[in-house]
Amino acid sequence: MNRIVMAAVAASFAVGAGFTAQAEEKPKLSFVVNAASDFWKLAEAGIKKANAEMPDYDMELRYPATGTAAAQNALMDDLVAAGTDAIMISSVDPKTSTDSFNRIAAQIPLFTTDSDAPQSNRIAYLGSSNTEAGEQAGKEMVAALPGGGKCMGFVGYLGADNARERIEGFRKAVEGSKVTLVDVRGDDVDFARARSNVDDVLAANPDITCMVGFYSYNSPKIYEALQAAGKLGAITVVAFDEDPVTLGAVKEGSFVSTIVQQPFEWGYQGMKLMAAYLKGDKSGIPDDKLIIIPTKVVNKSNVDAFQADLKAKIASASAS
Repeated sequence: MNRIVMAAVAASFAVGAGFTAQAEEKPKLSFVVNAASDFWKLAEAGIKKANAEMPDYDMELRYPATGTAAAQNALMDDLVAAGTDAIMISSVDPKTSTDSFNRIAAQIPLFTTDSDAPQSNRIAYLGSSNTEAGEQAGKEMVAALPGGGKCMGFVGYLGADNARERIEGFRKAVEGSKVTLVDVRGDDVDFARARSNVDDVLAANPDITCMVGFYSYNSPKIYEALQAAGKLGAITVVAFDEDPVTLGAVKEGSFVSTIVQQPFEWGYQGMKLMAAYLKGDKSGIPDDKLIIIPTKVVNKSNVDAFQADLKAKIASASAS
């Protein structure tokens, strides 16, 4: 009789434990970036803030093994296999990834950020208007060089939509002025190559009087190269994003300005958007499927306030 009772109790406990484990399982939301870069720390801070406000979800930022479309696609496959419920991704190469994106989108909700994949079945894009950001950079350069100048641009992935759109926006803004964008050098997110690209231009193109760093790490590499060559201040630079080296260069006057995005908001709003979508709330998806987070111009007059705001956001997320 005692054995029967004990067996019944054990069975009851096992069933109860199973229900508890099932009840504790949280929906998982993943934010997949294009490559390892300090730029994404702000997105991660935004994700942490969102997770603190929505503890019933498991939210994470994931880096691919390498900065390639193949590595991104393999990571998404792994995430789906592991039970991830929704993904937001910054696409390295949208044109070659459409089939892979559609395969993922057929299984779970897929969103894009930073670099869109509009030909895929992604639900929506949340991020900057890279064309508008490029135009802002171009206008900054024209204002800084009323007498004109020959510029060289530097970027990671020449084929990525975010790069292409920024470059197109810059060219549009300088059209009709005396400023020209002579060429853009790509580096495939190889930091050593990013630096050597600038060194090579300085050595081979003495007529270049201005430079644009289109990705977050390009501008610090421009700074390093100009500093080593003794040309800080002699070459006019407009940057992108808020790397500490870039902000320091703006503050000291070595760079004219930097066009900053809001990756913190991408992480924060992106997680909330995906969580709402999983619940069946599609009210946050506009008809054009584009959710634009505005970019800002940071120059010497507002760089201190901008840095203070960044520190506050990161501190707030860390305390969450």
